[in-house]
Amino acid sequence: MAEKFSFKKEHRARTIFHIVNFIFFAIVVVAMLIPIIKVFVDSLDTSGSYGMRLWPQNPSFSAYKIIFTTTALYKPFLISVYVTALGTFLGLLMCTIGAYVLIQFEMPGRTFFSYLLLFTMIFNGGLVPTYLVMRDLKLLNTLWAIILPASLNVYNLILMRNFFEGIPRSLFEAAEIDGCTPFGIFTKVVLPLSKPALASIGLFFAVAFWNQYTNFTIYISNPRLYNFQVKLRSLIIDDQSLAAASSEGIYAKTVQNAAIIVAVLPFVFIYPFCQKYFVTGITMGAVKE
Repeated sequence: MAEKFSFKKEHRARTIFHIVNFIFFAIVVVAMLIPIIKVFVDSLDTSGSYGMRLWPQNPSFSAYKIIFTTTALYKPFLISVYVTALGTFLGLLMCTIGAYVLIQFEMPGRTFFSYLLLFTMIFNGGLVPTYLVMRDLKLLNTLWAIILPASLNVYNLILMRNFFEGIPRSLFEAAEIDGCTPFGIFTKVVLPLSKPALASIGLFFAVAFWNQYTNFTIYISNPRLYNFQVKLRSLIIDDQSLAAASSEGIYAKTVQNAAIIVAVLPFVFIYPFCQKYFVTGITMGAVKE
């Protein structure tokens, strides 16, 4: 009887937890969606009356037409795409190779290099020394100043290393018996089994490179090399930057909101394809048994 009562009590507590958990995360989701919905609705509203509503008073895609037909935004957008694609590729390349090296238990100094990488997560050279290094390497006013510093992320490397360590050692031994070299094991065993980690960490890199703003303002002084985010900031601050391009009487605020939505759209379309790998890659790489 006592066991039955204890079971009912535990079941009731679990049910209450699930209800509270659902309500909490529902509130979090709504809190994140409301700003996005407001910006999207305002980007369609050409009435100039902005407020918290779920549907624009005078819906129109004129603001998006202005964004897509403004040639001054074409090159910054392509620069963002280029930096994101190349930076994500290099980031994944360096993370996977670095993680593969760190799981070689027989490598001398493996622990030392692991702690050295962890040290850089807490302490770094700072802004001025980093700028001086970029200047001495002749990387100022080049896109490499944006790509190279961010292509090696220690946090992502550690996640990848933990994921690699979860691969059974028997697979490595079997590949060695079959005559695979270390590089062959990396390309034929490790990488094919690491699709969830590659997708999730690649998404981290892509979002970081796409949203690059600070490094562009620090290391790039040539306006011809500015990315879409820098142009987007100038658009939001300068009300006349795109409003002057409109011959339809569209309010500047509407155009600004449309530009924000355009900046978010690429990853709105990309994320659904990575979602099935995302949770698996993070959970398997975040916990070490």
